[in-house]
Amino acid sequence: MVDHDALTATRDAYDDAAATYARLFRDSLRESPLDRAILGAFAESVRASGNGRVADLGCGPGHVTAHLDELGLEAFGVDASPAMIELARQAYPSLRFDVGSMAALDIADGTLGGVLSRWSIIHTPPQELPLILREFERILTPGGHLLVGFSASEGAAHPTQVFDHTVAPAYRWWPDHIAALLRESGFAEVARMVREPQPTDRRQFQEIHLLARLA
Repeated sequence: MVDHDALTATRDAYDDAAATYARLFRDSLRESPLDRAILGAFAESVRASGNGRVADLGCGPGHVTAHLDELGLEAFGVDASPAMIELARQAYPSLRFDVGSMAALDIADGTLGGVLSRWSIIHTPPQELPLILREFERILTPGGHLLVGFSASEGAAHPTQVFDHTVAPAYRWWPDHIAALLRESGFAEVARMVREPQPTDRRQFQEIHLLARLA
């Protein structure tokens, strides 16, 4: 069951922060070769499957969706925040952006070759995460790829930890815990990238990208 109060609070918080968020992150990929590398690997894996349709879930102001488009994918974005979607449409008018919830996506079963969830699961209450992953599984075609990004918790003894996110309450996850939930939803892990925190980072958390393929 979805906690609609939590979803509404997160949506409203991102509506309020949308303009600032877009300004801070519009050039973030240019400054992060590791992020570009894992997104490139994701795009190549999706293209190899023969279905280049990709949903960027939690797309924010659309800069990553646009990058996927530049990598040759038929990418579109979905976000719960109407303000974020409006900014994305203004910045990238040739691309499709929709308001929607990851828990109930208006996307037909088995129609996508890829799903990107980049720091969008961090606001999902732990009890709802399996529902979200099953929704990812539902919209992917067999052999499709999922790339999920999140901040790591402190260890296997702490698979989920709350942290003080700037915009809305958020969770860190132990990578093996996420990998196990993905297996339960029919995914096989292909690769994972671990980025160690840098001295200039505001939060000293590992950043994780897990690339998985739907059986």
